[in-house]
Amino acid sequence: MNFLCSIASNLIKGPVPGDAGGEGAPTEISDAELVDRCKEGDYGAFDLLVTKHRGRVYAMIQNMIKNEADSWDLAQEVFVKVWKALPRFESRARFSTWMYRITHNVVYDWMRKRKMDVAGDLDDNLLDREAIAAGAHATPARVSRPDEALSQGEVRANIENALEKLSPEHREAILLREVQGLEYKEIADVMDCSLGTVMSRLFYARKKLQTLLINI
Repeated sequence: MNFLCSIASNLIKGPVPGDAGGEGAPTEISDAELVDRCKEGDYGAFDLLVTKHRGRVYAMIQNMIKNEADSWDLAQEVFVKVWKALPRFESRARFSTWMYRITHNVVYDWMRKRKMDVAGDLDDNLLDREAIAAGAHATPARVSRPDEALSQGEVRANIENALEKLSPEHREAILLREVQGLEYKEIADVMDCSLGTVMSRLFYARKKLQTLLINI
């Protein structure tokens, strides 16, 4: 199995635990329109934004910190900050990219307060662009047999264990690219670093994951 497809198809993208909403919530209204309505004080429009994006925000946090209760609390904190900052949001950026930037800041603040390692062991030299392959995207396959479900569960566990072995920056870059589907420039905006640094982090993260997941 291609390890990048495996990552994209096995990590959580959907709604938060116990929630029937999340990804797949109202899509007929664009983020831009909802943001404009929010800026006019439309609380209902903000509810729609939260419903539309909460699954991905929760999944991003959960895959970063591996703590369900704290992930839920941090996801709520993200949307409180989003609401407060919306008047300053500039429409030249995608709303989702801006939201992931706030998520990034909330997670790293949480990690720093707990004196967790947020620096990692990075080599962020700019690499040859041709040496860095673009990521693949996949949709989770429907599993019909119990043995297939067990196998998929084992694959997912192996992927999550491998991701935990990456530095926080490498892990976040992979999640933003392979799970959330952001472009390199958007990842650079979220992580507040150069495009070359994003490419470098993705290169080293993919290289290490390939080594860890060689038999998947």
